[in-house]
Amino acid sequence: MNIFINAQPVQLPDGACVADAVAHASAQHPPGVPVAVAVNLQFVPRAQYAHTPLHEGDRVEIIAPITGG
Repeated sequence: MNIFINAQPVQLPDGACVADAVAHASAQHPPGVPVAVAVNLQFVPRAQYAHTPLHEGDRVEIIAPITGG
């Protein structure tokens, strides 16, 4: 299926879930860094990543915290 992760087109296998999208994007975020995820502008709690299916054309936003001083 074709979806968008942070506005970039991505192809994932049929039946993919939010956890798969987060794993795909993990190269952009160091391991262990918490992220916030929204699918089609709807927040998805971390506990639901594996239980939230993705569909053709979904738009996934993965946002990591920004630190600084």
